[in-house]
Amino acid sequence: MLASFLLGLVGGQRSMTPLAAVALAAANGRLPRGRAAPAFLRTDAAAGGALMLALAEMAGDKMKGAPDRIVPAGLAARAVMTGFAAGCAAPRGRFWQGAALGGVTAVAASYPGWRARIAAMKRHGQTDTGLVEDALVIAGAAAIMGAIGRAG
Repeated sequence: MLASFLLGLVGGQRSMTPLAAVALAAANGRLPRGRAAPAFLRTDAAAGGALMLALAEMAGDKMKGAPDRIVPAGLAARAVMTGFAAGCAAPRGRFWQGAALGGVTAVAASYPGWRARIAAMKRHGQTDTGLVEDALVIAGAAAIMGAIGRAG
C-alpha cells in the first residue's frame, strides 16, 4: 500500500502522471502480475493514451490561463485519476483500499504543492517552476514504479 500512498503524493501535483506511470509499467511488463491492474491497462494503447494525457496536462500547466490545481474540478480529477492508478498499483484484492488511499492523498497533497508552486512562481515564473515540478513528478513516479517492479 506504500506505492498507492506515494502515487497519491505524485498525483497531488500532476493528476495524470500516476496513471501514465502505472500504464507504462504494465504495458512494458514491469508491473508485477500480483497487482490489481486490469488487463486492458497492460496494452500499448492504454499506455500511449495515458502518456499523451499526462504530457498534455504538463503542457497545459505552463499556460497563463491554467486553473489552479485546487479548483474543485482539479481536485476531483486528482481524486479519480490518481485513485484509479493507486488502486491498480495496490496488491491484488486491495484495489479499493489503494484507490481510496491514493485519491485522498492526492487531494491532500495538492494544497502544499500549490502553495509551494505559487511561492516559487513569484521568483522564477510559471514556466520554469512548472518544468522543475514536472521533472520532480516524473522522477518520483519512475522511482515508485521501479520499486514496485523490483519488489515483485
